[in-house]
Amino acid sequence: MTKIKVQLEYLINCSPKVLYNRLSTASGLTEWFADDVKVRGKKYTFIWDNSEQTAEMTLHKENRLVRYTWLDEEDESYFEFKITRDELTGDVSLIITDFTEEDEEDETRGLWNTQVADLKHVLGS
Repeated sequence: MTKIKVQLEYLINCSPKVLYNRLSTASGLTEWFADDVKVRGKKYTFIWDNSEQTAEMTLHKENRLVRYTWLDEEDESYFEFKITRDELTGDVSLIITDFTEEDEEDETRGLWNTQVADLKHVLGS
């Protein structure tokens, strides 16, 4: 089954620098994304309950973009965090790109909504 691309956008009330730290470091990701994160070089092992998945940080631009490519997926799927700032309003947005099975799109969106709610709570946003 082929995966479909899902893009979600959230307004985040904090600076791109603070947000980037929560998206790109083990300690930042542990605060909202996974129960634990272990980093060795560019390899990030995400631990939830008793399962773990490893991804490699394949792209990053400080305070703007982080992409993690799953190492255990055959199709080289990834998830990406992109930080944008509206030039007129100064609003900071987090754009998440992920891939999921077609019949799991609603579940994936719901999972990200929950995760980002945790992120906003951590940031006080």
